[in-house]
Amino acid sequence: MTDYDVLRVFCGPGGRCGNELGVVRDGSVMPEADERQMFAGKLGFSETVFVDDPERGIIDIYTPTLRLPFAGHPCVGTAWLLDVPELVTPAGVVGARLDGEFSWIEARPEWVPPRTLRQYGTAAEVDSLAVPTPGEWVYAWAWEDEAAGRVRARAFPGRDDGIAEDEATGAAALLLTHQLGRALNITQGAGSQILTAPQPEGWVEVGGRVFLER
Repeated sequence: MTDYDVLRVFCGPGGRCGNELGVVRDGSVMPEADERQMFAGKLGFSETVFVDDPERGIIDIYTPTLRLPFAGHPCVGTAWLLDVPELVTPAGVVGARLDGEFSWIEARPEWVPPRTLRQYGTAAEVDSLAVPTPGEWVYAWAWEDEAAGRVRARAFPGRDDGIAEDEATGAAALLLTHQLGRALNITQGAGSQILTAPQPEGWVEVGGRVFLER
């Protein structure tokens, strides 16, 4: 069995919740894309990362059924694990930094695959949503406290790969931040926390807590 780490990314206060992430630190043990895709499907995490150069931060990201040029929680988690100032993804170079208990990345909204950002009137409406049938990728959100930038969100990838709801989704949070043009404090899923902040020239920072599960 290939060695891999399991992280929880975007954990809430006290380390609860967070989205699990698999990271294969030595990507050379599985160099072919079809091997990686099969392994990611076997692990069943919303994303699995293969590290092709730990010093330069070159990574390759897979869901259980497809390869991604960029994704938020894999970049936040892998940057924390490798302790590097940047990651190199097929989409572009992702800046990375640590600030106290939070791991941050800086990325661009145009790197994110299409998402439907669907606003609801109240957080309670978001909480009561049923998981939709596979189809479009939906980020359902509502203001908990608009003045404070606090958001309640849930994510439905719309794929038929066993991930009906994503616990914490940095890329969708990045898109929402870009659309609203302001910093956000997002509670997603069962209690994960995502922090975001717009940056100059269209960049967006996304941050959260990361814990090593095993």
